[in-house]
Amino acid sequence: MPHPLSAVVRQYVAALRLLVVLTVITGVAYPLAVTGIAQLAFPHRADGSLVAAHGRPVGSRLIGQRFDLPPGGGRAAGAPDPRWFQPRPSAGSYDMLASGASNLGPNNPELVRTIKARRAAVAAFDGVRPAAVPADALTASGSGLDPDISPAYAYEQAARVARARGLRPAAVRALVAAHVQGRELGFLGERRVDVLQLNRALATAAP
Repeated sequence: MPHPLSAVVRQYVAALRLLVVLTVITGVAYPLAVTGIAQLAFPHRADGSLVAAHGRPVGSRLIGQRFDLPPGGGRAAGAPDPRWFQPRPSAGSYDMLASGASNLGPNNPELVRTIKARRAAVAAFDGVRPAAVPADALTASGSGLDPDISPAYAYEQAARVARARGLRPAAVRALVAAHVQGRELGFLGERRVDVLQLNRALATAAP
């Protein structure tokens, strides 16, 4: 008759073997297979849809970012740079570790005050009437990392960008029009403009 202790040892050894096999399959083989297939079939997307300039990544088409004034020169570092198109507000300041919404309801007094202040600030920054400021310039997205803005907000910023860069307003508006993306499959979502892609094209625009 087998000793009870040896039976227990055999069970532990079998469990350990199963743990090793499943770890190799699900923790090594499967991730490597999925990564390899993704790299072969969709290499750009698998690497994070990165956008490069002069051979160096400057951002991702999937994650929004700020375009602020650099430090130095007596300018207000961290303030929006008038030479660039600006993204919509972010509850987490486009910090990927703080991704998320404000969770404030539409009638929350704090949100109402914030929207009022944003409307005044955007109108003054872009040189437009407060009533002309689109909704996505006033409210943050659910993730706080939205890379896109509405065509209306992009066109609203065109005159300010043109003035700051010494470009013709018509040329900047044409640049916006060239970067308006349609709805997915023709009916899902809304028309949009990727801010990073638009600003990369703006960086190479001739005066």
